[in-house]
Amino acid sequence: MRRGGDSWRGGIFGAGKIWWRVGTDVGIEGIGDQGGTQVVETEKIEPGVGELGKAVSDSEQLMKVPGESGELDEAQRKTGRPTKAGRKTGSTGQTGSTGETGRTGKSGGRAKTGKKAGRRRKSGGTGKGGGTGKSGGTGKVEGTGKPEGTGRAGKPGTGRKAGRPRKILEEDSEIREAEVEGVGQSCQEQLDALIVLGKSLDDITPEPRWDKTDDGQVLWKPTQRDGWIRDWLKIRPKEGKPIRFELNAVQREYARVCLERNSKQNIVLKARQLGITSYVAARFFVQTIMRPGTLTMLVAHNREAAQEIFRIVHRFWVNLPERLKDGPLKTSHSSARELVFPLLDSEYTVTSADENAGRGRTIQNLHCTEVSRWSREAEEALAALRAAVVPDGEVVLESTANGAWGPFYKEWQQAEETGFTRHFFPWWFEKSYEAEIGPALLLYNTEERSLVNDHGLNPKQIAWRRQQWARLRTLAGQEFAEDAVACFRASGECVFELNIVEAAMATAVANPTESRDNGRLAIWLPAQPGKRYVIGVDPAGGGVDGDYSCAEVIERDTGMQCAELHGHFPQRELSHRLVKLGAEYNWAMLAVERNNHGNGVLAHLENAEYPQIFVQNKQMGWNTTAATRPKMIETFSDVLAEQPELFRSEKLWNECRTFVRHTDGTTAAAPGTHDDCVFAMGIALAVRSVLAGQKKPSAVRDQSLVVGR
Repeated sequence: MRRGGDSWRGGIFGAGKIWWRVGTDVGIEGIGDQGGTQVVETEKIEPGVGELGKAVSDSEQLMKVPGESGELDEAQRKTGRPTKAGRKTGSTGQTGSTGETGRTGKSGGRAKTGKKAGRRRKSGGTGKGGGTGKSGGTGKVEGTGKPEGTGRAGKPGTGRKAGRPRKILEEDSEIREAEVEGVGQSCQEQLDALIVLGKSLDDITPEPRWDKTDDGQVLWKPTQRDGWIRDWLKIRPKEGKPIRFELNAVQREYARVCLERNSKQNIVLKARQLGITSYVAARFFVQTIMRPGTLTMLVAHNREAAQEIFRIVHRFWVNLPERLKDGPLKTSHSSARELVFPLLDSEYTVTSADENAGRGRTIQNLHCTEVSRWSREAEEALAALRAAVVPDGEVVLESTANGAWGPFYKEWQQAEETGFTRHFFPWWFEKSYEAEIGPALLLYNTEERSLVNDHGLNPKQIAWRRQQWARLRTLAGQEFAEDAVACFRASGECVFELNIVEAAMATAVANPTESRDNGRLAIWLPAQPGKRYVIGVDPAGGGVDGDYSCAEVIERDTGMQCAELHGHFPQRELSHRLVKLGAEYNWAMLAVERNNHGNGVLAHLENAEYPQIFVQNKQMGWNTTAATRPKMIETFSDVLAEQPELFRSEKLWNECRTFVRHTDGTTAAAPGTHDDCVFAMGIALAVRSVLAGQKKPSAVRDQSLVVGR
């Protein structure tokens, strides 16, 4: 068919496939009963002007077809095809009245130019019984006679109602849908049209469009994907019934960055309730229903969250036109968390991280939400899911902050190395986060003044911020992020000063001067003759899936970290390594935690007749109890704050960052992290402090140094 220029764009509107261009002819291509192509050329549509003079976007231009408009009957609405009385003729002329006895109607004469100069009328249709009348629209006639040839349509006439062309304008939640009778599509044709559109989802629409925003309206050029989301998908706002999916500032910015960088691996750090989860779900839903053989998997942090997110996805499908739901997008299976589209061989599944998600599947689109709140086994679950994604598949990891630990924090920090594109959205992207200005809002504090100067926040936003920070206190910076560093520091209650930890990570950490045993033994300062050393040991069970065993070597006089042994070692092997390490450091004092696995290690050391083993209350080893543990951690914290340059190990500093105080008051590693280095160093420093208080600091096992008698 004639496209009329370079700026034609396509889409699925009503029952036919429509190419449209602002300010020019509209061409409609449909499929007739015999498989032929029908073309209707229409009058020129003025740019941006719709029904009753309302401004509309190019995708909303009204179809202007010659002749009167009518309503589709019920049978046509259900089937999407014309009734028997209204078979398509393929002509653009509108048939006159039909003969009751089947006589041939008067053939139209040569088409007249009319007022619309240069506008040609195409006919070629066949009248049934009534022949071709004087019409300028699509002919549909009733009668019983035989077809009697073809004629060229003359001037537009007025025939019976059954012979009029139809123009339907339906408004549902402000979505305008142009349908022309006689331009119907079968299920297969609609399916093919969806698949064709699926190949151009990243194409930019040629004309800008106005979209509603919290600030009024914004003019932008969406991709075909975002245009389809806006026109066809519905969401439920915080209040009220489902509405059209109008993209907000966060969603448009995310789409822009993904398009510019052609990024298929994205990680999003966000404040609460900005709409990212819904938007990514919508992007992947569109790709699922337009790209055959697609498995989209959305993984939430727990089952309740998974069920809630699936309601969003299911709402997308429920609010689609009936002809799509009963046709190409008919589901064969729809469970509480699964939509299956058999004609596309595609599936959208929502699950949780604790349900062994992704095992044995091949995933095209992976959406992991609130990753920072996944369980302790999150790192393993995330690794398994990513391994299931095809090479050219898409991955989105998105979450609010939840401490400077865990797989999400790790993925965010390593994004450049792993090829992920970072997206950060602070709370002020959401324009509804404002509050009335009260009398208390007189002067801005330092933080507020910085936000006003750097980000242009207004007084109502500052008032809202004060309310949230007063209500949530230390958690406010986590839930409503303001920068990509502070939000992690604000999450949880770290035992050690995080600003000191962050500074030390940039300055104090140093590569070891020597590395042995595949990196399990790191040495920064080798042993010096005449110097005394202490080795704090936190033993573990030795299994490869459990905690690590760790030994920290410090100089007894200064507390300087000299070496670190870290790995999975059985008790006997660990004791042999400790004997060798202690001998290298001038027969250093070995302070082994005797709790749990420590007793076995101490027994091996005693059998090896190691000369210096720390003894407490007439028992070998250090005993970590409810009384000694807080003091041990406090000693470490004091030294860390006063002399951070003493510590060189990156493993140790990372564990300090994730060593938190829990709600019951205990201190330990955050979920999904380790604290072996922290406890080994804490034991070494505590024993050093004890030895420094002894008048005769003899630590030879045979002389049995007794502490806390």
